Amino acid sequence: MRALWYKKQLRTYGPFLLLVVLLIAAWEITAQLNMIPSFILPGPSAIWTALIEKRGLLFGEHLPATLQETLIGFALSVVCGTLLGTGMHMFAPLAKALYPMLIISQTIPLIALSPIFIMWFGYTLWGKVAVVFLTAFFPVVVAVYDGLRQSGSLYRDLLLTLGANRWQILRKTQIPLALPSFFSGLKLSIVYCVIGATIGEWLGGSRGLGYFSRRMAGNLQSAEMFAAVLLLSVLGVALFLSIAVLEKLILQKRGFYR
Repeated sequence: MRALWYKKQLRTYGPFLLLVVLLIAAWEITAQLNMIPSFILPGPSAIWTALIEKRGLLFGEHLPATLQETLIGFALSVVCGTLLGTGMHMFAPLAKALYPMLIISQTIPLIALSPIFIMWFGYTLWGKVAVVFLTAFFPVVVAVYDGLRQSGSLYRDLLLTLGANRWQILRKTQIPLALPSFFSGLKLSIVYCVIGATIGEWLGGSRGLGYFSRRMAGNLQSAEMFAAVLLLSVLGVALFLSIAVLEKLILQKRGFYR
C-alpha cells in the first residue's frame, strides 16, 4: 500500500521536482561560472551558506515575528471576513452598500496605504497586522459571500416547503455547501498574509523577514537577502499546505470527496 502511495506521488509531483532540480542546477552552474555578478544573483550554494550562518537571527528572531504578524492578521481576516460575508448574504441592502466599497478598496495600492497604518499604529506589531488584515480580508469576504449565494437553491426550496426559516437553511445547507468556496478563499488569504507582513516590515519595523531582507539589500548582501526570501516562500507554502490539509480533512468528513 505504501509503495503504491509513493508511486502515485511520484507520478503527480515527479515532473515538478525534476524541473526544480534542473533549474537549481542551471542556476548554480551560472553562478559558479560568474556569468552573473554574485551581488545581483548569488548561487543556491551561497544562499544556503548564508541561511546556515544567519540561522540564529533568521529562525530565532525574524521568522517568529513574521509568523506572528501573519497568523494574527489571518485570524482577524477570517473572523471579520466570515461575519461580513454571511451578513451580506443574509441582508441584501448590506451587500449592495458594501460590495462596491470592497471592490474599490482593492484598487488602492497597498504600498500607498501601508505608511498610513504605520502612522496610526506606529512601528508596533499592530501596524503590520493592519497591513496583513487589509491584504487578506477581501478574499475571505468574497469566498464566503459567493459560496453562500451559490449554494443549494434546490435544497433551500425543499426546506422552505418543510417550514424551515432562513437561519435553519443557512445552518443546514448553505454553510456546508459553501465550504469548498470558503477554503479556496482561505488558501488565497493565507498567502496574501505573508505578502502583507513582508510589505509592512519593509516600510517600518525592527524585526521580521521583510525588515531583514531590506537591510541586507541596502548592504548589498544579496545571499542573505535571498535567504530571507527563501524563508518567506517556504513559510507561504507551509501555511498554504496546512489550510489544504485542513480542507481535505473537513470536506472528506462532510462527504464532498473521498
